[in-house]
Amino acid sequence: MLRDMSDNTENSSSEAANGSSVNEDNERDHPDGEALSLPSSLAGSGALDRLVETARDYARAAASENTLKAYAKDWTHFARWCRMKGAEPLPPSPEIIGLYLADLASGSGPSPSQAASRPLSVSTIDRRLSGLAWNYAQRGFTLDRKNRHIATVLAGIKRKHARPPVQKQAILAEDILAMVATLPYDLRGLRDRAILLLGYAGGLRRSEIVSLDVHKDDTPDFGGWIEIFDKGALLTLNAKTGWREVEIGRGSKDQTCPVHAVEQWLHFAKIDFGPVFVGTSRDGKRASETRLNDKHVARLIKRTVLDARIRSELPEKERLALFSGHSLRAGLASSAEVDERYVQKQLGHASAEMTRRYQRRRDRFRVNLTKAAGL
Repeated sequence: MLRDMSDNTENSSSEAANGSSVNEDNERDHPDGEALSLPSSLAGSGALDRLVETARDYARAAASENTLKAYAKDWTHFARWCRMKGAEPLPPSPEIIGLYLADLASGSGPSPSQAASRPLSVSTIDRRLSGLAWNYAQRGFTLDRKNRHIATVLAGIKRKHARPPVQKQAILAEDILAMVATLPYDLRGLRDRAILLLGYAGGLRRSEIVSLDVHKDDTPDFGGWIEIFDKGALLTLNAKTGWREVEIGRGSKDQTCPVHAVEQWLHFAKIDFGPVFVGTSRDGKRASETRLNDKHVARLIKRTVLDARIRSELPEKERLALFSGHSLRAGLASSAEVDERYVQKQLGHASAEMTRRYQRRRDRFRVNLTKAAGL
């Protein structure tokens, strides 16, 4: 269905291993718009042909770019595995997929001549299965995840290999203050200070931060916009669960106020249209028109964590592994001393249980059931 569902690297390696044609594999594995083709009785209608392209564009927008890339790699890996085992990826076979999941969990090599690969985590295997289900749906097939050949193997993998989730460490209030204190007051420093403070106060994902525009519909790829008022800023975001609003009030002082930081950045960068957060020139004196990549947020967090000497008792490699873009969201959930429902709304979670997963220290032992039970 989607033309960009191929991975050149994987295809090249599988071609070398099997001597097969990459083009032939692509024709078989990635049908050109088959799921959105017209019925034969309507073929040749120019107006409908144009609507097919429009429908394909909407189909691409159903998932984020990163998700589509991950699903494309999932399918490429599975198709290559099938060829290595002498099987066919189409139509879906629950028996073959069950064997594939077992192979991922055990870490056995794709062929006797190759070394064993590293076993994948349960969460990665589950994500691979979701990727296969999505890819089969685009090709007009249905993958029944409840089929016993899939469900029982997956249940066994989870029972035998599941581990407690590895959570990134939360950036707490004292941490974020130390991190922004390491930034200079040049143009690049103003931008990065606004990113950290806005992301922390809003509990934002890194993709949500960089997708902001100054106004609604400033750019085709915008993921939200920001409105600044006397009492704070209102962000309207196109998040995973749909459009939502995030209120960010002004801080107690300008040095740590996220709204003031954004105002300073927009003013000195002379930005009044388009993306809020853009790159800067090499000398740090001019803002470009190019939207920042969300990876900049992750790199910024890791760099300022090191500069602020947070968790300095650990080796640098371990410190870097502890923190990521999600550390900002976990920090807000763990630090905000307000009713949990307000934190849940700010993070855009559908359930309080999801919000509690982000809380690293808050609410522990708040309710003492031991005493309540009379002990």
